Parts: sequence; structure tokens; C-alpha cells
Amino acid sequence: MKKAYSLKKLRKSMEKIQDPKRYEHTLGVEYTAAALAMRYGRNVSDAQVAGLLHDCAKCLSDQKRLSICKKNQISISDLEKRNPFLLHAKVGAYLAKEKYGIQDPDILNAIQNHTTGRPGMGFLEKIVFVADYIEPGRKSAPNLTEIRKLAFADLDRAVLKILEDTLKYLQTSDGEIDPMSEKTRCYYREKLL
Repeated sequence: MKKAYSLKKLRKSMEKIQDPKRYEHTLGVEYTAAALAMRYGRNVSDAQVAGLLHDCAKCLSDQKRLSICKKNQISISDLEKRNPFLLHAKVGAYLAKEKYGIQDPDILNAIQNHTTGRPGMGFLEKIVFVADYIEPGRKSAPNLTEIRKLAFADLDRAVLKILEDTLKYLQTSDGEIDPMSEKTRCYYREKLL
């Protein structure tokens, strides 16, 4: 039998460790993940837990994230060494397991892959990946209205559109691109075309 997690306790924990803006975003992702889970007939509670914890390492310093990775043999790419803020997903999955007692691999994968995605994501991973992008507090992403509609019609196409828009943005803003985002885009483009 699956373990039930206390959403109330997780919300309180996130409120303590996140600044008000990040906490508001977290609640938006929880809400949106739950809505997507309902839409697609998936476990709503798991979606809420993953949504609540997806940014649990976001407010840590870069040094703290690097230190946690080093201490716990969490692999760090060269890109992540140069941009340690990118480690919040990996460190978040670690903290979800070690600090918050999450054992469900689907929830842990959803937290770990919510920024770059990965080829062949599980349903919960896709839900959190999309919810993070379309939550109600998100205002400035390109094609947001279109992607919000798409998310409730075809989750894979929403994933692909988010990846295309994110990669386009990073290319025009001289941001470094994680190779996993590119691999994930190629995977979903091939799958859908």
C-alpha cells in the first residue's frame, strides 16, 4: 500500500524555507499538478506532493547545493558546476527522500527532472514539468495561453512546446543549454511527428 504524505505538513515546511514569492509559485505548481492529474485520471495526491517539493532546494545557496552533491555522491556535470543553481532539481529529489521521507520513485523522478525533462518521462514527471511552466502565477513565458490549453488536451505536445520555447529563449539570451533539454526535445519531437 502507498504511503500517504501530509500535504499540510509539507506546505508548512515549504512556507518556512521559501521566500514568499517562491512559496506562492510552489502552491501554484501544486494546484496545477493536481488539476492535470485529475484531467488525466492520475494520482492527485502524488501530483500535489511532487508539486510542493519540486523547488525544495531552490532557496539553498549555490555553495550548499554543491556541498550536498559532493557529500552524497550526486553527479555534477560541467554545466552544473558553472551554473550551480541548476542543481536544485537533483538536490531537491535528494532532500525529498532524505528530509521529507518520500520513497515513491515517480515523485522523486518528477522532482529531479522538472527543469530539463528527460526522454521517456513518466506521467507524473510530465505533469510536474508542465505544471511548473503553466502555473497561475507564471506571467511572462511565451505562448503561455496556448500551452495552458494544450496541457489539458495533449500533455506530450505541451512538453514539446515548452522545450522548444525554452530552448529558443536560451539561444537568444545566451543562456547555457543543458544537453538533457535538447535530448528531451528531440525525443518528444520524434515521438509526436
